[in-house]
Amino acid sequence: MKKKKIVVFSGSGMSAESGLKTFRDSGGLWEEYRIEEVATPEAWASNPSLVLEFYNKRRAQAHTALPNSAHHAIAKLEIEYDVQVITQNVDDLHERAGSTRVLHLHGELDKVRSILNPSFIQKMNGKPIELGDICDQGGQLRPHIVWFGEEVPAMDEAIEIVNNSDVLIVIGTSLQVYPAAGLVYALQESCHGFYIDPNAREAELPSNFHSISSTASEGIQQIIQEKLL
Repeated sequence: MKKKKIVVFSGSGMSAESGLKTFRDSGGLWEEYRIEEVATPEAWASNPSLVLEFYNKRRAQAHTALPNSAHHAIAKLEIEYDVQVITQNVDDLHERAGSTRVLHLHGELDKVRSILNPSFIQKMNGKPIELGDICDQGGQLRPHIVWFGEEVPAMDEAIEIVNNSDVLIVIGTSLQVYPAAGLVYALQESCHGFYIDPNAREAELPSNFHSISSTASEGIQQIIQEKLL
């Protein structure tokens, strides 16, 4: 029997329960740094040391974080369903919880790439990047992150995945960052969507979405326990 296709689209609210700061909430990372100073191509060009400092802190924090119950619950869905995770998060908590198919829209924090050769990608295992760390061609290593103002290379693939899904679970994202937020409109009208977020009721969503105002872990458990899939 063919398994139902479930797509989970996750944002920073997923990782918040693992102790990783979100961007827009009170006490979030952007209160310590200005976006323009650390997360744009212009920032990298003008002050690469500050950019590396910012991402080194994030990498170290993410390396010690552990997957939470929501990550584990999503991974366990693979027992019964054909599950694909699409995430705005740059940590690897989905993978460490056991999810086998994860598409990172905004890059991966524990990886670096060369400014001369984008295909040169290396895993850091939580270690920092320093100025002077280069690939064998002499290119400085930079975070393997999609910065504000850069194209999201995996976007077309993400749209196709959602378009061919039976159920879309949107969880822990404010739906304020585009183009990623537009994924909710790629779901076929005949299919069903869930939006899990503490402020879910305030969001404007297509009519085939059901809003669940809760944390990521509570919301995913509600879907599973009430057999809504």
